[in-house]
Amino acid sequence: MSNSYKIIDEKNWKRTMHCKVFRSCVEPSFCVTFELDITNFLTKIRRQKYSFTLAMVFAVSKCANEIEEFRYRFLDGRIVLFDRIDTAFTYLNKETELFKVVNVPMCDNIEEYITLAEKTEKEQREYFTGPLGNDVFQFSAMPWVAYTHISHTNSGRKDNATPLFDWGKYFERDGKVILPFSVQAHHSFVDGLHIGRLAERIQGFLNEY
Repeated sequence: MSNSYKIIDEKNWKRTMHCKVFRSCVEPSFCVTFELDITNFLTKIRRQKYSFTLAMVFAVSKCANEIEEFRYRFLDGRIVLFDRIDTAFTYLNKETELFKVVNVPMCDNIEEYITLAEKTEKEQREYFTGPLGNDVFQFSAMPWVAYTHISHTNSGRKDNATPLFDWGKYFERDGKVILPFSVQAHHSFVDGLHIGRLAERIQGFLNEY
C-alpha cells in the first residue's frame, strides 16, 4: 500500500514551466557526486554494532524526506507530492555474489529502522519482489571503490523520478573518514540548490548523531 499524496495543481504551481522543460529532455535526471565526513557517525554506529549500510539508508532517507522537492513524483501522468517516502536498497548475497532489492518502510528512529530492515532482508529469498513503488528512495552502495564519479542504467522512462543514492568505499584523509556520495534526481523537481540543501542536512545529521 502506497503512502498518501496530494495532486499538484499545475496551473498554480511555481515550478510548472521548469518541470515541463526538463520533463521533455532525452535524459531528465542528473547525478552529482560529493564527499561526506563520516568520522563521528562511523565511530558511533560501530559502537552500537549497527550495519553501516542500513544506518546510511536511514540517515539519507530522513534528510531527503525533510526536503519537499525529493518527494515529488509523476503518477499516471500527473504530478503528486507524497507525504512520506520509504526505502529500497540493494543487499549482496555473499555466496552467489548477486544482489537483491529490499523494500523497507521508513521509520521514526534509526534503531527501529535497522531492526525492521535486518528482519526484512533476512526473510526475503527473492532477488526482486516486483516493480518498485513510486514512493521510495533507491539505494545501491558500491563500497569496493572510492569513486569520484558514477553513472547509472536508464530504464528509458522519462517519468521515473525516483531519486537514487549511492556511496563508494570510505577512506581516511587528514585524520578524517571520507565517504564519496552521489545523488541522482529528476531535474523536473530537483535543482542543484536542493542537492546542496540535502548535502548540508546529511552532513549535519552525520556530525550530530
